[in-house]
Amino acid sequence: MGIADKFDAAKDKATGKIKETVGKATDDKSQVVEGKLEQAKGTAKDKLADAKAHLKEDSNDVHTDDTEGGASTTGGA
Repeated sequence: MGIADKFDAAKDKATGKIKETVGKATDDKSQVVEGKLEQAKGTAKDKLADAKAHLKEDSNDVHTDDTEGGASTTGGA
Protein backbone atom coordinates (compact mmCIF):
# COMPACT_ATOMS: atom_id res chain seq x y z
CA MET A 1 0.00 0.00 0.00
CA GLY A 2 3.05 2.28 0.14
CA ILE A 3 2.91 3.17 -3.55
CA ALA A 4 -0.78 4.07 -3.30
CA ASP A 5 -0.05 6.31 -0.32
CA LYS A 6 2.73 8.08 -2.23
CA PHE A 7 0.46 8.65 -5.26
CA ASP A 8 -2.30 9.99 -3.01
CA ALA A 9 0.17 12.40 -1.40
CA ALA A 10 1.44 13.55 -4.81
CA LYS A 11 -2.15 14.11 -5.98
CA ASP A 12 -2.87 16.30 -2.96
CA LYS A 13 0.31 18.31 -3.53
CA ALA A 14 -0.46 18.84 -7.22
CA THR A 15 -4.11 19.73 -6.61
CA GLY A 16 -3.08 22.14 -3.88
CA LYS A 17 -0.53 23.84 -6.13
CA ILE A 18 -3.16 24.26 -8.86
CA LYS A 19 -5.65 25.75 -6.39
CA GLU A 20 -3.00 28.10 -5.04
CA THR A 21 -2.00 29.24 -8.54
CA VAL A 22 -5.61 29.78 -9.64
CA GLY A 23 -6.31 31.63 -6.40
CA LYS A 24 -3.37 33.96 -7.00
CA ALA A 25 -4.42 34.54 -10.62
CA THR A 26 -7.99 35.37 -9.64
CA ASP A 27 -7.02 37.21 -6.44
CA ASP A 28 -9.05 34.69 -4.40
CA LYS A 29 -7.24 34.54 -1.05
CA SER A 30 -9.41 31.74 0.30
CA GLN A 31 -8.47 29.52 -2.65
CA VAL A 32 -4.78 30.34 -2.12
CA VAL A 33 -5.08 29.27 1.52
CA GLU A 34 -7.03 26.15 0.56
CA GLY A 35 -4.32 25.24 -1.93
CA LYS A 36 -1.56 25.69 0.61
CA LEU A 37 -3.45 23.56 3.13
CA GLU A 38 -3.93 20.80 0.56
CA GLN A 39 -0.21 20.88 -0.23
CA ALA A 40 0.58 20.58 3.48
CA LYS A 41 -1.82 17.65 3.70
CA GLY A 42 0.03 15.98 0.83
CA THR A 43 3.39 16.56 2.50
CA ALA A 44 2.08 15.04 5.74
CA LYS A 45 0.75 11.99 3.87
CA ASP A 46 4.10 11.63 2.12
CA LYS A 47 6.00 11.65 5.43
CA LEU A 48 3.54 9.18 6.94
CA ALA A 49 4.00 6.81 3.98
CA ASP A 50 7.79 7.02 4.42
CA ALA A 51 7.48 6.29 8.15
CA LYS A 52 5.21 3.31 7.49
CA ALA A 53 7.68 1.95 4.94
CA HIS A 54 10.57 2.25 7.41
CA LEU A 55 8.57 0.53 10.15
CA LYS A 56 7.70 -2.31 7.79
CA GLU A 57 11.37 -2.70 6.81
CA ASP A 58 12.42 -2.73 10.47
CA SER A 59 9.83 -5.37 11.37
CA ASN A 60 11.13 -7.65 8.61
CA ASP A 61 14.67 -7.62 9.94
CA VAL A 62 15.77 -10.87 11.59
CA HIS A 63 17.79 -10.21 14.71
CA THR A 64 20.51 -12.55 15.87
CA ASP A 65 22.18 -12.52 19.23
CA ASP A 66 25.87 -11.84 19.37
CA THR A 67 26.80 -14.91 21.41
CA GLU A 68 28.91 -17.60 19.89
CA GLY A 69 26.84 -19.40 17.29
CA GLY A 70 24.58 -16.41 16.51
CA ALA A 71 21.26 -18.11 17.17
CA SER A 72 18.14 -16.36 15.94
CA THR A 73 16.30 -14.38 18.62
CA THR A 74 13.01 -14.39 16.72
CA GLY A 75 11.84 -17.73 18.00
CA GLY A 76 12.42 -21.39 17.44
CA ALA A 77 14.84 -23.66 19.26
